[in-house]
Amino acid sequence: MFDLDRWQEIYSSIRSNVLRTVLSGFTVALGLYIFIVLFGIGNGLKNAFTQGFTRDAQNLISISTGQTTIAYGGLQANRSVSINNDDYDALVNDKKENVEYSTPRYTSSWTVKYGKESGSYQINGANMDEQYVENRKMIDGRYLSPTDIKRKQNVAVIGRMVQRDLIKDGNPVGKDLNINGTMFKIVGVFSDDGGDWDERHITVPITTLQQMKKGSDTLSTIYIAYSPKLSPDQAIKYGDELKDKLKARKKVSPDDESGVYVWNNAKNTGDSIQFLLVITSIVGFIGLGTLLAGIIGISNIMVYIVKERTQEIGVRKAIGARPGSIVALIMQESIVITVISGLIGVGFGVLTLKIIGNRLEKYFILDPSVGWGLVIFAFVCLVISGLVAGFVPAYRASKIRPIEALRTE
Repeated sequence: MFDLDRWQEIYSSIRSNVLRTVLSGFTVALGLYIFIVLFGIGNGLKNAFTQGFTRDAQNLISISTGQTTIAYGGLQANRSVSINNDDYDALVNDKKENVEYSTPRYTSSWTVKYGKESGSYQINGANMDEQYVENRKMIDGRYLSPTDIKRKQNVAVIGRMVQRDLIKDGNPVGKDLNINGTMFKIVGVFSDDGGDWDERHITVPITTLQQMKKGSDTLSTIYIAYSPKLSPDQAIKYGDELKDKLKARKKVSPDDESGVYVWNNAKNTGDSIQFLLVITSIVGFIGLGTLLAGIIGISNIMVYIVKERTQEIGVRKAIGARPGSIVALIMQESIVITVISGLIGVGFGVLTLKIIGNRLEKYFILDPSVGWGLVIFAFVCLVISGLVAGFVPAYRASKIRPIEALRTE
């Protein structure tokens, strides 16, 4: 039930004790402000760290070859190891359940012309899964299709920077590019989080590019995006199995680290998870410490406030006020101050994170923010602590006899 006299009394008490109100409110607001900003910056660190691993598929395994350093299987050392279409098929089809996406790739650097414009660009022969392996986003048109691969179509998907360099104006889809003397029709334009370098690539069907290389079936790299169902440990084991299988096919010694190279992002993923857990733990520890400091500050100030009002409490009891009404008055005043101060702290904390935005990106803090669930949790914790902090000293003071309270200086 709304009691107007009670609220007028609380307002009068707050107005007549501005310093006391400001001190108690400042503690609450500062605690929530630091808590929100700290957690926001911690999330910004996690965002920047996570973005660094999303340029390509996070579940990526890349396989390439080099020169052997150990003689093995009747073959001499220092021989070049190459991979081809059969190797790709053998690795991908061995355990299909472990493969989400995969693509062979042959890479070459050729001159590309459009009208009077020309330049040297990296040409990638690949299949349709390259879009997902490279985490590319389509701006216009489409990516390669199974039909393009099967029919060895002269089609090309170009990066955003290729469009900017060569075509400049208009929609490039449907226009023709001269790639090393062969005409290719542009079917799509992509963007890539890897930046300008990756957006200066051109992708054509692997079958078409191999045909242009006089029917060679040689590959530069094999990319396999392993199934998300695999744990980091399972993915690492799968990558090792691929490496062993390819070494056996190419008669490379199991002890030779130069003949076959396998880069497995699962190893980085495991390290990333541990790093993010460390960041989360540190930020959480500091944030909880800040909340605890705020709770202790509220408790100390409420003890001081109740002690300062001991004589007032004595007068109230002398004129017939019940202990319960005294406790309720002090607690209500405490809650009002805590709620208003908490809202101010939340407002300034969220505003600070908005102002920071991506200004600290060079310090690896990207889009710092805090979920409202966490904000509400912290807010409720401080309100409850303010309630308890007001109740304990108020309850003790309400038990003092009026004559003792009036003697207190």
